Amino acid sequence: MCDDNELHHSIGRRTLLVTGTAAALTLGSVTFAAAADGDQETRTIRGTLPTGSPDFVYVPVEVPSGVREIKVSYTYDRPSVPAGTAGNALDIGIFDERGTELGGKGFRGWSGGARTEFFLRADDATPGYLPGRVRAGTWHIALGPYTVAPQGLSYEITVTLTYGEQGAVVEPTYPPERAKGRGRAWYRGDCHLHSWYSDGRRTPAEIAALARAAGLDFINTSEHNTHAAHPHWATEAGDDLLIMLGEEVTTRNGHVVALGTDPGTFVDWRYRARDNRFGRFARRIRKAGGLVVPAHPHATCIGCNWKFGFGEADAVEVWNGPYTPDDEVALADWDGMLVASVREGRDWIPAMGNSDAHRDPDVVGLPQTVVLADDLSREAIQEGIRAGRSYVAESKNVSLGFTATGGKGEHAGIGGRLAAAQDTPVTVRLEVSGAPRCTVRFVTDQGVLFTGGPLPVAGSGVFEWRTTPAYAAYVRAELRHETAAGPLPGALAAFTNPIFLGRVH
Repeated sequence: MCDDNELHHSIGRRTLLVTGTAAALTLGSVTFAAAADGDQETRTIRGTLPTGSPDFVYVPVEVPSGVREIKVSYTYDRPSVPAGTAGNALDIGIFDERGTELGGKGFRGWSGGARTEFFLRADDATPGYLPGRVRAGTWHIALGPYTVAPQGLSYEITVTLTYGEQGAVVEPTYPPERAKGRGRAWYRGDCHLHSWYSDGRRTPAEIAALARAAGLDFINTSEHNTHAAHPHWATEAGDDLLIMLGEEVTTRNGHVVALGTDPGTFVDWRYRARDNRFGRFARRIRKAGGLVVPAHPHATCIGCNWKFGFGEADAVEVWNGPYTPDDEVALADWDGMLVASVREGRDWIPAMGNSDAHRDPDVVGLPQTVVLADDLSREAIQEGIRAGRSYVAESKNVSLGFTATGGKGEHAGIGGRLAAAQDTPVTVRLEVSGAPRCTVRFVTDQGVLFTGGPLPVAGSGVFEWRTTPAYAAYVRAELRHETAAGPLPGALAAFTNPIFLGRVH
């Protein structure tokens, strides 16, 4: 202690050796004394984190009774680093007196690196944080040293408590789980979006307006590591727009979208693949009525590449935002998983696409997943995604019809199976609209076996190809833009989940 209001933490490298669980470190406590109504007390905490710091560093704060509001602000240094070396980046959040146990009830908010300060009180909180009573006990400020420069990361945290009578806790309201819909139909959605409740810059109202303009029927909220936005979407839903609730669980070994969970569901993220904890939280997502969807599995940002495997996945996000080389890798990897599912006779994992839009100029609905569902409800949309009755398009302008028909009139659509003998002739038919100058490819477990196009400027066309289940165990369609790079395929305009051919053995 330098004085009553200042605390310095010294962290030696020998304290950072943590094994058998997600690396974490708890520092010395910050204490406050009780005070009169209207008073404020402030404490400042300073410290330095070395390279190799744990994923999470907790600063305990002893909160006395009679506190109306907690406010936290922080800064940290950003020294120059050599080219190719990560600089400093420090995330922040908070847990209340119920503790920091993994998957416990103490979580009260997370803003990552999106904010430099936040507050909590009974009736309100900073976006990304949960309002509620400020109870006496040991709270924990959670620091997440995302990257640490070779010089170390020096930080300063300021904690201010305001004393007085607490406001009334507001009972949350949530969007309905069903919209009007059109009965059994194709519905368009974007299930990976960020508002100002995490690191986005748009309000829920702005996102809802953009979703409607993009021709979407449903969206899913997916803030990084917080469910604080859930009550703030109720006023944006309507007969024309279903709003599902979720979270982007942002670990150090990849991100996963919890798609359509029950309102108020929190999914913890404080683990790595080596901790063998992901299965527990995948089950948590499904128990809360959601789908487990690994996001941008081959993204190149630090901590974004998916390392947990796909054994728990209900679907996988193959296309994320504007089409880029990492999406091409994800598409190829997914196609390899389809081949393995045929070879090993096991279930296959459907693909989907989402915008991951955060701010202007990110386009909501680029891409969008188009799902065949019985109605416009959370349950029906999830069932369609889980079954793979879907395709992915770059905009509302692109529409596809994709079927396989056998010699006796047997029929199957996207995500289905045409039960036919191995030598039965099968006609695969693709109807396209809204894709000018795009080339069509039919991809099978043997690779690309048909190429058609380019489509005319009007963007519409019909393509047929004949095969047998012996020749192609599945068929899926791709629409690609023209390319100026010779034989390389152009960026996707749309792709379908597969139709499987042949009987199940």
